[in-house]
Amino acid sequence: MPLSPRLAKIVDALPLEPGMRVLEIGCGPGAAARAVAARLDTGHILAIDRSAKAITQAEATGADEIASGRMSVRQAAIEDFALEPGETPFDLVFAVRVGALDGRHPEAGREAMRRIAAVLAPGGRLFIDGGDPLRELPV
Repeated sequence: MPLSPRLAKIVDALPLEPGMRVLEIGCGPGAAARAVAARLDTGHILAIDRSAKAITQAEATGADEIASGRMSVRQAAIEDFALEPGETPFDLVFAVRVGALDGRHPEAGREAMRRIAAVLAPGGRLFIDGGDPLRELPV
């Protein structure tokens, strides 16, 4: 399934490197996560979404990427997200159309930013849609 032109622009704009650990917040059916996984050699993307249906779709459409070890999915809202024991922090976090990060839900946004700060590696970066095509948020 090809990426929409909008998602393709967003993925192209991410400063990805082959060995990065990436977190996508609000992955939906996983199209952007699959595109990121394709650009990672030794890296990994974890795609999260609060919707069980979205995670089921992302698991189905991303089966090859998951089997390769470059992608995993987890049902979680960013406001509740934490690293699992032994899980390595992320070099890059991105989100597209996530209400907690685009100002629509300020209290959830404050909690989301606390959670993101806790899972980012030193020097890690956060990008959201709303720029041309992305904007970086300070964490």
